[in-house]
Formats: sequence, structure tokens, C-alpha cells
Amino acid sequence: MWQDVRALNATANTLIALVVIALLGSGVWWISQRPMFDLRTVYVQHMYGMDLKHVNKLTLTQGMLGKVKGNFFTTDLEQVRGAFEQVPWVRRATVRREWPDQLVVEVEEHEALGTWGADGRLLSVKGDIFTANLAEADEDHELPAFDGPKGSEKEVLARFLHLRDWFAPVSLIPAELNLSSRYAWTVVFTNGMQVALGREQDATTLKARVDRLVGIYPQLSNLLKEGIATVDMRYQNGLALSAHGLSVPKDITKPVKAVTKKTNSTSSTNRNKQ
Repeated sequence: MWQDVRALNATANTLIALVVIALLGSGVWWISQRPMFDLRTVYVQHMYGMDLKHVNKLTLTQGMLGKVKGNFFTTDLEQVRGAFEQVPWVRRATVRREWPDQLVVEVEEHEALGTWGADGRLLSVKGDIFTANLAEADEDHELPAFDGPKGSEKEVLARFLHLRDWFAPVSLIPAELNLSSRYAWTVVFTNGMQVALGREQDATTLKARVDRLVGIYPQLSNLLKEGIATVDMRYQNGLALSAHGLSVPKDITKPVKAVTKKTNSTSSTNRNKQ
């Protein structure tokens, strides 16, 4: 080898190249560690240019600066993004570097539609479940209540939007919507009336049941002035209901009359419950 001039030159060139690369790398590392590249600012803004409603930029910035490790060059942006997405009300975040000592974080906030379950979680308008202070929801009206099996959040949201539109002609506003473990639907309205809609046999089941109730509701509400407590729509061609001031006479051939005493009873127009 020592008599091979070409091999010696190639080896020398390789060693020189490695030394140069090492020196350059050391130089870059040394420069990147200079105080001028320490992160001094984390700028937080809304992802879509709107005002942040629930996320306090100053509090979030001050809280995150101590948690961000590294400097302008060495900070792990994915780690920073994940830390921001753990903050209540933050749905998702993006992070980018801005020369020479700043991180720009854009966040999308959750928009609460209602509560979910009995443990104080919230359901967003996009069907996400998240945890935040209920007092911070600061809505102008009481939030609807939702519940359902795990993984059914988006299905419950979609059905709520349908029901809200379907019942609008009779001014019934859903206040609670529950999907049971057997996938049966129950809705409670702001007037306190509870309606059992049952399980969906096909794509038209619920709409057909709602249409039947909407069609007869004006007459029922006029007849039962003291209010309807429950309605069961799980019948093929009819319904069952209970109402304040409604009693079933001993002689069922006689018409039902309202009485002064408030009791709950049930009447049915069909026995084929589904």
C-alpha cells in the first residue's frame, strides 16, 4: 500500500475531507449554541386569523417558554406542538421557527356544542370530546347534554343536527340526546318533554317517527295544556304518551278527560312496539 501513490493520495484526501467536515460540524454546532439563538419569544395566534376566545395568549406563552427545550436550531417542533395540544380548548396546533429567536404557534380552538356524559367533558361542533372548565364555555344559553357509547360522538352530533332541523316546524328544541348501549335514541326538549325514538331499523326509521310526531304534536299540545311528559314513538303506526292531568277512565270506551289532580298515565294507539 505504501508504494501505491494513488491509494495514499485517496486515503489522504479522505482523511482531509473528514477533518474538514468535522471542523465545519463543530463550527456550526458552536455557532448554533450562541446566546443570540436562545428562544426568547413564543408567539401564539389563531390558525384562521380570528381572535382567540378561550386561550389566553399571554398566559400560554409564559407557561410554555419554560417547557420549550433547546434553542432556535435544536428545539423539537413536534414536541412543542404536542405540548400545546395538551392545553384545554386547543384542538390542534402547528409550530414553525422564525429567525432568529422565535417560535410561531398557530392554534385552532375547540368550539363547545354541549356536554358529554356525566364526567364534565364537552362535545365540540366537530364531534371531538375534550376536557375544559365548563364555566369557560361562556355560552349565551345552557349547553345541550349528550351521551352515547364510546366512539359514537360524531354519530350523536350528526343526529342532533338532524333532530334540531326536523323538530323546528313545531318549535321543539332538543336539550338532551342520548344513544343507549343498545343504540336506541332518546331526546329531551327544552320544554321537558322526553321522546323515545328507539333504534334505527333503516335510514328512514327515525325521520318517519319524527314526522308522525311533528304532524300530531300541535293537536296534542293544544289538548294537553299542562304539558306532555313522555312520548314513545317505538310503535309501527302510533305512539304512547304520558302527561300531567291525564288519566285513563275505568271504562276505556269513554273519552279521556283531563282532571284537576296531576297524575301520570300512559295511553297507546298501537301495541307493536319496535
